[in-house]
Amino acid sequence: MQIILAHGYIPHVVSRKSEAQHKKREPMHKARRWVVEACHGWFNRFRKLLVRYEKLEHTFIALNHLAAAIIALRKISLLVNIIYG
Repeated sequence: MQIILAHGYIPHVVSRKSEAQHKKREPMHKARRWVVEACHGWFNRFRKLLVRYEKLEHTFIALNHLAAAIIALRKISLLVNIIYG
């Protein structure tokens, strides 16, 4: 916590117990999800990356870049769905 403050960041560290109690008091309040957790969830949908079948590092990195591009394209609202999923 002190390291976070030393770098000038405002910490948002909530224990699971207090977050669960807050959820019981206000059931309509949506829990905050960390950006990293959301990214891991998006990347975990790509099974080939999750299991890591690739033996070579550069092919694995290339697949990560491809997955990131697909995730970014899915976030753009388009008139036609060019990437199914």
